[in-house]
Amino acid sequence: MALEGARPQAPRGPLSEPEEILASALDNLDQRWCGTANCASQCDHRGVKLDEMVDEFARYLSAERGFSAHTVRAYRSDLSNLTDFALSTGAETVADLDLELLRGWLWKGSQQGLAKSTLARRSAAVRSLTSWLERTTETATDAGVRLRAPKSDHHLPRVLTREQVDALLAGLAARASTGDAVALRDLAIIELLYASALRVSEIVGLDLGDVDLGRLTVRVMGKGSKQRVVPFGVPAKDAILAWTAARTGLLDAPTQALFVGTRGARLGSRSVYTLVSSLLSGIPGTGPSGPHALRHTAATHLLDGGADLRAVQEMLGHASLGTTQIYTHVSTERLKESYALAHPRA
Repeated sequence: MALEGARPQAPRGPLSEPEEILASALDNLDQRWCGTANCASQCDHRGVKLDEMVDEFARYLSAERGFSAHTVRAYRSDLSNLTDFALSTGAETVADLDLELLRGWLWKGSQQGLAKSTLARRSAAVRSLTSWLERTTETATDAGVRLRAPKSDHHLPRVLTREQVDALLAGLAARASTGDAVALRDLAIIELLYASALRVSEIVGLDLGDVDLGRLTVRVMGKGSKQRVVPFGVPAKDAILAWTAARTGLLDAPTQALFVGTRGARLGSRSVYTLVSSLLSGIPGTGPSGPHALRHTAATHLLDGGADLRAVQEMLGHASLGTTQIYTHVSTERLKESYALAHPRA
């Protein structure tokens, strides 16, 4: 049973014919650089300006790899920082990209106090760029193939207890009982974030047609434009029904967005961050207080309840099982704490 007002939609997926899109983009770039239609096989692109190459690489990530706008912005930000560093050393073109330059860039970041995770991300971004350059241009070698960055520190994510989640949802339900549309919306958001362990970008991207109240499932578009179907429970269903009944009071014009703001437009990620941060700020515990804390919490509670690790991986949309396994460490730590408190010979 789809939500009332939902428009039938074809399944969303990656862009069609991405190879043609990339080929066309590269042809256009080739012609801008040297004006020769077949320059991909005739010319040496090592004289291309670094900032131009970063722009083209960003287009490749979006069109060919299907990366989200947020991810592309992150790549562009890191690589623009590299370009600025390169210019400060007198390096301006692709030919100037070498291992020494890349190591110098990461070293400067470490001297500036950047976290190991940031340096690891920068290293991954530039290695993706240099690998792409070797495949698509006349670049003789991959300058980043030997680049290494410090391994990022692995911190266990913040996880709320079941009692804390119950208290959080009870407080939201009390506010929503007044019939206030914003309070009803906030309850539906938190219920769905926790029930389905969604990312903030996934929940704000939901349309009415993505929710199946009959099957208690929601269709989401995750990282890399990968679509998956995730279950939710009856409490989330009830909250969504109550919200959609009040939702029309906020609309200035028809929209398919499931969650909207007070002006009737699709709710943005920042609004959800603000909501969750304000709710978690009064709850004891360390670590980030954004929407991802609820995703971490849901995954951990699933494993605590005996859910299969592979099933949790699929629900979260993780490409690697290793990413999901961090929650097994969280469950183990919680077990140790309970053991220490409860076992007479702990």
